[in-house]
Amino acid sequence: MGAERVRIFDTTLRDGEQSPGCSMNLDEKVRLACQLETLGVDIIEAGFPIASDGDFAAVKAVAAECRDVTVAALCRTSEQDVRRAAEALRGAARPRIHTFVATSDIHLEFKLKKTRDEVIDMTRKAIRLAREFVDEIEFSAEDATRSDPNYLCEVFTAAVHEGATILNVPDTVGYTLPNEFSDLIRTVRERVVGDRTDITISVHCHNDLGLAVANSLAAVAAGARQIECTINGIGERAGNASLEEVIMAMNVRADRLPFTTGIDTREIYATSQLLSCTIGFGVQPNKAIVGRNAFAHEAGIHQHGVISNPLCYEIMTPESVGVPTNALVLGKHSGRHALALRYAELGYTLNHDELERAYRRFTELADRKKRIYDQDLLSLISITSAPATMLNDSEEWARAAVA
Repeated sequence: MGAERVRIFDTTLRDGEQSPGCSMNLDEKVRLACQLETLGVDIIEAGFPIASDGDFAAVKAVAAECRDVTVAALCRTSEQDVRRAAEALRGAARPRIHTFVATSDIHLEFKLKKTRDEVIDMTRKAIRLAREFVDEIEFSAEDATRSDPNYLCEVFTAAVHEGATILNVPDTVGYTLPNEFSDLIRTVRERVVGDRTDITISVHCHNDLGLAVANSLAAVAAGARQIECTINGIGERAGNASLEEVIMAMNVRADRLPFTTGIDTREIYATSQLLSCTIGFGVQPNKAIVGRNAFAHEAGIHQHGVISNPLCYEIMTPESVGVPTNALVLGKHSGRHALALRYAELGYTLNHDELERAYRRFTELADRKKRIYDQDLLSLISITSAPATMLNDSEEWARAAVA
């Protein structure tokens, strides 16, 4: 039996754009949506049509442009919301209405001011109306992880009865823990889905405790088959589960996570860079997978290992996610191997004594400067050092230097 498929639902254009400072105009949203389609996501949540005319236009434009991917529009469980979402999706090749309502007691009492029975009635009516417009309906129980599990299953059962085929279990406030979340997913699967193969459990995790990816993966192991995530992990407050981290965790650890997706991992870095350039909001240097330092090595021991065999310190290749190459960063922790290799790349062959002198000067300089540039390296050696005639030969020498 082959590996089971997990669908990737990208909400960068909706939940991601709700991050402070991460707004996008119409053209930018369409451009990013086209890249998401190239990346291979299954569903693009293009916006919240009732929220603004801009969101309505974005959903409509993405639906018109992206024909090979499902386009979803978010709406609350009110008639006006559902009709607005349906109108925005009118031209979509594969439309999905994604409707939601809160199910935790704290939200019912303080935000919705509704009873549990009233919320179930709202859920039924919204899904019944949505079925008049589209075949695919997703229902989300907002703040599911702080909801009474018995009531949560009651709401989900009502949603399925009315025609919802995707049940989303959001960790809206990033509160749950992986083992706790997997238990909840199993409960929903056993008590609501049962033997039905037409119902998909989805998860949407926030990163308030830094556990969004871990919770998403725990949910998949427990039976969820759709993960909602964003590029670079952007989103409300501390963000959403990071698409690139979810995907590469499943790729690298396929021995424990035997699932497939439609993602072309070689497009990950390009997609990350497009988003960063679009919103002017880069990722931190040590961000997993797409950060500037994700494939960079400064420590001498690490550099020696990577020069000998990248697998010593890299569990995936830079090329597998679209990063051109790894980087040996020269700093005060670097060793002779990396220094010799960089001189070789610059076209200079140093004998043992020359390398030793250069290395001593290099460490003295590195203690004073945070970043070492090529011109700094050249200033450390005699200008009479002969340039290498062939880069490949000098690289080979450098790899063997002081071994």
